[in-house]
Amino acid sequence: MGSYALELHVLFTWATTSKTKTFIPYSWQLSMSAYEHTLPFAAFLANLPKTETHLHIEGALPWHLLHALDAVKFPHPPASWHPEYRFRDFDHFESELLAMAFGWYTSPERYHEAAKLIFARHLAQNVRYVETSFASGVVEFGGLDGHAIVKAIKSAAPAGLTVKVFCGIHHNGYNERTRDFLEDCIHWPELDGLDLHGTESMPLEDWTARLWQKARDAGKFTKAHAGEFCGPEFVRQVIHELGVRRIEHGVRAAEDSALLAEMAALGVACDVCPISNVKLGPTRSLATHQIRLLHDAGVVCTVNTDDPLSFGNTLTEEYLALHREAAFTRNELVALAKNGFKVAMIPDNDRQRVLGELDEWVAKE
Repeated sequence: MGSYALELHVLFTWATTSKTKTFIPYSWQLSMSAYEHTLPFAAFLANLPKTETHLHIEGALPWHLLHALDAVKFPHPPASWHPEYRFRDFDHFESELLAMAFGWYTSPERYHEAAKLIFARHLAQNVRYVETSFASGVVEFGGLDGHAIVKAIKSAAPAGLTVKVFCGIHHNGYNERTRDFLEDCIHWPELDGLDLHGTESMPLEDWTARLWQKARDAGKFTKAHAGEFCGPEFVRQVIHELGVRRIEHGVRAAEDSALLAEMAALGVACDVCPISNVKLGPTRSLATHQIRLLHDAGVVCTVNTDDPLSFGNTLTEEYLALHREAAFTRNELVALAKNGFKVAMIPDNDRQRVLGELDEWVAKE
């Protein structure tokens, strides 16, 4: 098939010492008979046109770049790649991710080098469209040029892949050090929008709604992380106070049926990351993942990887895991793929063309 999905890390194992676990990516913890049975379906998923609309560029760093940078400090992939691994909380996850990612991301050139590899993996999985964010903290704490980072990421996009770049800002990320940069960034032609990052338990500050509206007035798109650790009340808050119509995660909205109905009526979409949600704790298992409740309630959901450096996952594996563990049918997976193109920031004629292509995938069933 010549596609990355049949590499897909299917045959990849990383053996460390005899006292440590062998790392096999999440969805390939299969017996040989199950593995053989799964291959045709994995091939279907590999070739399915897809989008990725929830991806942190720092959290997508290819691990082998870290290993090549410092094989002593990074001798093998993190323990969090193991399918049974669970982070204690968001702070645990964030501290481990930052220790890895910011060892590499020290210049716009490093962003460009990593992005080229990240996007090549997308293309090999037949991903046509990507939305990725960079952390404003690299400007605040790393002293990097944010505009140069956006240009570096955009210039790494290969032919055949549309890439949109967002600036991700923590709840307390607007301050004396960042004010000028954040007020200016919404006028950069290469930047496509703003995304609210970080711990949901921190209250929204007054600047957030103003800057989000100012960004939309400047022609940028806005979204927000919500409904991952905090409950439906925070999802409702960002919809009403920030005016967003795209929620990163959003899975805990499933706890409030009235909110689900409102989201469906407003056309609010959730960019869901199933494997991330299991390892970080918003859901106990893929079998009980809230994406089923959201999908059945008519809320538009997309499928994404979030931070593959931390979770050891690929986009194709996310789809396969939903099929194997959450009982999503082939046609339901096609519907999820279609959702990604429905929310994509692309010309409508391009949207209709790929949606028609996906309709043909349903007809093949």
